[in-house]
Amino acid sequence: MNKRKALTKIREWVPTPALIIYALTILCAASHIVGILSPSYADFFNIRISTIFRGTLGYLTCWFPFSFAETFLLFMPVALVAVIVFIVPRASVSGRATVRYVTSLLSIIALLYSVFVLTFAHGYRGTSLAEKLGIEERSITVDELYEAAEILTEKVNGITGEITFKPDSSSIMPYSYREMSDKLVDAYNSLADKYDFIPKLHIGVKQIMLSEPMTYTHISGVYTFYTGEANINTNFPDYTVPYTAAHELSHQRGITREDEANFMAFLVCMESDDPYIRYSGYQSLLEYLMSDMYKADKSRYSQWLVTLDAEARGEMAAYNEFFKKYEKNVAAKVSGKVNDVYLKSQGTQGSVSYKLVTNLAVIYLLDVYNSQQANR
Repeated sequence: MNKRKALTKIREWVPTPALIIYALTILCAASHIVGILSPSYADFFNIRISTIFRGTLGYLTCWFPFSFAETFLLFMPVALVAVIVFIVPRASVSGRATVRYVTSLLSIIALLYSVFVLTFAHGYRGTSLAEKLGIEERSITVDELYEAAEILTEKVNGITGEITFKPDSSSIMPYSYREMSDKLVDAYNSLADKYDFIPKLHIGVKQIMLSEPMTYTHISGVYTFYTGEANINTNFPDYTVPYTAAHELSHQRGITREDEANFMAFLVCMESDDPYIRYSGYQSLLEYLMSDMYKADKSRYSQWLVTLDAEARGEMAAYNEFFKKYEKNVAAKVSGKVNDVYLKSQGTQGSVSYKLVTNLAVIYLLDVYNSQQANR
């Protein structure tokens, strides 16, 4: 009886929905801690449990042509004004009303954390993608870096003849974003037949309406765990979009670490039977390698660069010209810092982790891809 009275007393101060959310949050926090301590548990939760939540959210939102996440962010100022105008006066009527409104608002934050844990958090704490793919990680040499670059160079040079380029040398994607999305989903599902940790989802990417303003943040795509949507910035040059979309689809399928999502995006692009998507994957991964190649040996880099197809070099030059407008601004600094802090909070090396794809890519191209080609 005393317990019932105590619960009734609590409900007078905290709304029942908020109590339910707080109870869920406690369970999620416990699961999060276990996942941090146990990679095997994190893998189980990410593959078996989180896939259900990511898929459910993705299917619920995929029928709408607009991005729920973007809409939510656009309406946040309106919601804030509504809270100030309508809720604050009512919350100040009494101490009990204030507590009820404050606990209700805090429960929204608790719910977002719970959704994060249920859909995405465990992916950061599981075993590495290399381990899942059966790739033995090791240090790489400069010679191996250039050997891998030569493989990609051959791939790029061999496919540019199938790509349409504008006079300024930037390429043209020969179909709509919807068609591109469908092709990537097909490639991902084909890859899922080879690896059991990849779920089969028939959910594509969504275009950001405010892509041009978003470019000032240097964000080319984003996966939003609370809506299950993979969103892409369509203001960037065409050749970057399929690779970016594949990256965000990787997040949607539980590949959370940025370097691993970058590498999985390459595998997905390579799996596609569409030449433009494969070109996007080859060119984008090669650009990640180029930075390390230049740092390792500038003279050798200059000798290698002339072996790359002139149209591919023109593509990169056109991208650099495009990006000058957005390169330096406050929005980019703020978004970069926020992203860095978030990634480090999840146990990664921060924003630099995007570039860590180089090591995994070189090992794969030399140890796995070359072996596969030799056995054909």
